[in-house]
Amino acid sequence: MYVTGRLALFIALGAVPVILLSTAGASPWAVVGGWLLLCVALVASDVLLAANPRTLEITRTLPERALRDQPVDGEVRVRNLGRRLLRARVRDAWQPTAGAPPERLEYLVPPGERRGARLSLLPRRRGELRSDFVVVRSEGPLRLAGRQATVAAPTRVRVLPPFTSRRHLPSRLARLRELDGNTTLQVRGAGTEFDSLREYVRGDDVRSIDWRATARAGTTMLRTWRPERDRHVVIVIDTGRTAAARVGDGTRLDAAMEAALLLSALAARAGDHVHLLMFDRLTRARVTRVDGAQLLPALVDAMAPVEPQLIDTDWDAAFAQVRGFTQRPALVVLLTAADDAEAARAFLASLPAVARRSRLLVATATDGPGETPERLDVQAVYAAAAVERARSDADRVRAAVERAGGDAVAASAEDLPPLVADRYLALKAAGRL
Repeated sequence: MYVTGRLALFIALGAVPVILLSTAGASPWAVVGGWLLLCVALVASDVLLAANPRTLEITRTLPERALRDQPVDGEVRVRNLGRRLLRARVRDAWQPTAGAPPERLEYLVPPGERRGARLSLLPRRRGELRSDFVVVRSEGPLRLAGRQATVAAPTRVRVLPPFTSRRHLPSRLARLRELDGNTTLQVRGAGTEFDSLREYVRGDDVRSIDWRATARAGTTMLRTWRPERDRHVVIVIDTGRTAAARVGDGTRLDAAMEAALLLSALAARAGDHVHLLMFDRLTRARVTRVDGAQLLPALVDAMAPVEPQLIDTDWDAAFAQVRGFTQRPALVVLLTAADDAEAARAFLASLPAVARRSRLLVATATDGPGETPERLDVQAVYAAAAVERARSDADRVRAAVERAGGDAVAASAEDLPPLVADRYLALKAAGRL
């Protein structure tokens, strides 16, 4: 049971008969008591005449998956299985990060019929959104009071990474087509494969002329080359405590996911095989043996529920998992925090074993360079000193990675995905992958 604001107004109206009857000689306490008894009787009748909310059937129509920060439209349908007209307000039990509207859904449902109301969510966090029940308030005909009940209506929506770095994909695919021999510009590297023959046009590299084919065809023929295909790209995302650090508008883990998705989309178009491992001391997500159009859906679905764990990453166990993906040489991309020498000590100790059998790229999302303070107060000096210390530590880690045989890159959360994609294309162009 519940009461509405109308009851308070109705009780306040009792001041009028109290004043009128008091001037007529009646006892004011008797008038007040009689008015309150009338209010109680009206409330009781309103509750009894309200439709029973426990006889309702609640169903939701929502997509199983949605992107973070993108609106999700759905519907909440109410079926009245009772014998009375239902005047109800429904409050859905979503968590705050679901972005559900604060207004309650209103329904007017005759007996035996079904009505629906639009529900719009704006999820602000990755992972599983759950709503196990709704709270229904059924009003009586006088709208002074009514019945309230919790009705089970479980539903889930998986919120996926937004993949905002997708905007960089067309330009990188254009570069990939140039490497693949689909445009007039041909790039030949030491590890590229012969693709086909075509006629020579002005501006082509004369070193690619096939003289035997020229003699047979009677016109100058040119060999075209393409980067080697069917290579393996292993992406390792660190989900340990350093992944929880704030970088830009999100966490370092969010930036790593964006870089992994852009690189995966590019590598899949290039004909390479992509493997994903999200690891700290346990495997949080693993995607392998998935190619083509199914790759990106599988990646975002695996990434969605993963959150940083406040523990140190076991890099020996992580690299043991990497060795299980493929026995062939591969490009191993580590998305982790390589900007603190103390935190990266165990990580650096495990790198040489990976670099001996695979090409290694270590990518780090940072806050970007700090600004030189305009005024030299104490706080600004300490802030500038902290920035310089962070740069020095990052340079030390980068040098250690290079000594181990790897390549290290660092950029802001927004710039890291295209930078990693460019490094991949550079390796393709040079025939090193």
